[in-house]
Amino acid sequence: MLIGGIFLPLTVSLSAVVHAGVITSDGITPAADSFTNPVLWEDLADLDVFRVDDAWYYSASTMHYSPGAPILRSYDLVNWEYIGHSVPVLEWSSKYNLTGNERAYVKGIWASTMRYRASNKKWYWLGCIESGKTYIYTAPSVTGPWSLASTLNTCFYDAGLLIDDDDTMYVAYGNTRLSVAQLSPDGLNIVKTQQVYSAPGNIGTLEGSRMYKYKGQYYILTTRPANAEYVLKASSPFGTYTIKVLANSLSPPAAGGGNPHQGGIVDTPNGDWYYMAFEDAYPGGRIPVLAPITWGSDGFPVLTTSSGRWGVTYPMPMPAHPLPSLTGTDSFSGTTLNHQWEWNHNPDTTKFSISDGLTLKTATVTNDLYAARNTLTHRIHGPVSTATIVIDTTNMADGDRAGLSLFRDQSAWIGVLNDGGAFKVGMVNSITMDASWRTTNTGRTAATADAPKGTISLRCTVNINPGSGRTGTFSYSTDGSNFKTLGTPFTLTTDWHYFIGYRWGIFNYATKALGGSITVHSFTQDAS
Repeated sequence: MLIGGIFLPLTVSLSAVVHAGVITSDGITPAADSFTNPVLWEDLADLDVFRVDDAWYYSASTMHYSPGAPILRSYDLVNWEYIGHSVPVLEWSSKYNLTGNERAYVKGIWASTMRYRASNKKWYWLGCIESGKTYIYTAPSVTGPWSLASTLNTCFYDAGLLIDDDDTMYVAYGNTRLSVAQLSPDGLNIVKTQQVYSAPGNIGTLEGSRMYKYKGQYYILTTRPANAEYVLKASSPFGTYTIKVLANSLSPPAAGGGNPHQGGIVDTPNGDWYYMAFEDAYPGGRIPVLAPITWGSDGFPVLTTSSGRWGVTYPMPMPAHPLPSLTGTDSFSGTTLNHQWEWNHNPDTTKFSISDGLTLKTATVTNDLYAARNTLTHRIHGPVSTATIVIDTTNMADGDRAGLSLFRDQSAWIGVLNDGGAFKVGMVNSITMDASWRTTNTGRTAATADAPKGTISLRCTVNINPGSGRTGTFSYSTDGSNFKTLGTPFTLTTDWHYFIGYRWGIFNYATKALGGSITVHSFTQDAS
């Protein structure tokens, strides 16, 4: 059993469900009982992965998207499902509401940490926001309700939480000068902090800490961005630590991407060990990759490579436990969004509703997609994906714009424009921000076509394989079957500074006055 980073023996059996063999990008046909990297081709960066009994949990960065810090669960370390978020609302500043000319792009949730504490049956998430305060959220169940429990004036930058076998809680954190904090018995305040390591010049920057205890030794995994992972080891949480490299400039499993780094280690119930890192795979973002590790005679973990590189395939960690597909159709049944959805900044909750369809009322008067509230985003499932939304435009008001975007700091969209009661479908590109995340261009209309008022299908097919020159192509249909391409292919940016990769964004904003709305009947994503 693994609880809070402490590894204890546990015997568990799971039903064996094998994977069908597929051809990888390297032309390798994996065995039926193996997996292929990336384990999940979605942007889930700064991952923290841990096990409680027979399930693994995964937390990731979300920056300015709300709710924040998604929680995923797996029963085999390969198949994952979204089950919630640790941060229901980005409540630290009004800028996260995207109102009054304030915005919080690329702020918010960076590398944070999450654990389960068995002694009080409570789940903990903590993260430092904007290099200022650290916020601690707790919940009685992994699926919530999550609430803010404490605010600390110390920034636990790129934090990793450890719950020791005596139930003491520690946090490893910092940039280059790494520290460890001991928390109070309730885990909500600081007892002491101490610097435990300063990276020498031949290593350089270190960040992204994760903290563990194994066989009486304390470990801090830390990354040299963006190509190497190091391990610190000591007999006390406060040191003295020695250091050794775990992965350095390894060729990635997804061709064209960056070197796997950051992330953390985790065990299986039968005592095997794995390192889950992420690979920079822009324009799509940072995607999780998994590899076995063993323990050397010196007590440091050793990565299992394949011909000197991170393997494309490895044997399954456990008998496969398939979960519902992360692609397919969402018809917005029920009254709440599923956990794959996140808003661009906090939404205006009075401007949307879900009841056998998603109704989006206009929430902002603007001509700027980046200033429009209530853009609903969804991770793109790579490497090549097609998204289709079916919307009803009957209640759009004069001046309204609604549709489907490829959303990032350089964006494009296909959507419906209502100008004076004349409905057109348009493709808009050249929507851009500068390095301070201020809008520099609200877009150029590349093409339009007449469109009927009422139901229309909007589609985009995009290639997010790592590398430059990847494009997205937009199309539409008035009968749901025959799609017509509109505009020219949109070339995606691979610059990393925005951190989050491209997402699908469903939007509806007003350019004249509030009052209009659309109904989104369905969202379908197919990936290959």
